Amino acid sequence: MENTSIKEIKNLFPDEWVLLGNPTMDESQIDVISGVPIFHSKDKKEVCYLGRTMTDNFKTVTIIYAGNIKKIRTNGILRRL
Repeated sequence: MENTSIKEIKNLFPDEWVLLGNPTMDESQIDVISGVPIFHSKDKKEVCYLGRTMTDNFKTVTIIYAGNIKKIRTNGILRRL
């Protein structure tokens, strides 16, 4: 199992949730730079439940979405509140 960059992960698993082992974070500790792909699926719950049995060999794990998250539209009424 090799560390894979986020760019490669997004190419390998487009529009899927990916469980990563031993993720490498940027300086802000917010964005993931790379990690070891453990499990992937279009269904986030499937990644959470089926993937958790595969995390024993990793010190830390995280879940990322390898796609673009759609913007939530708001009504003009809600913007005024």
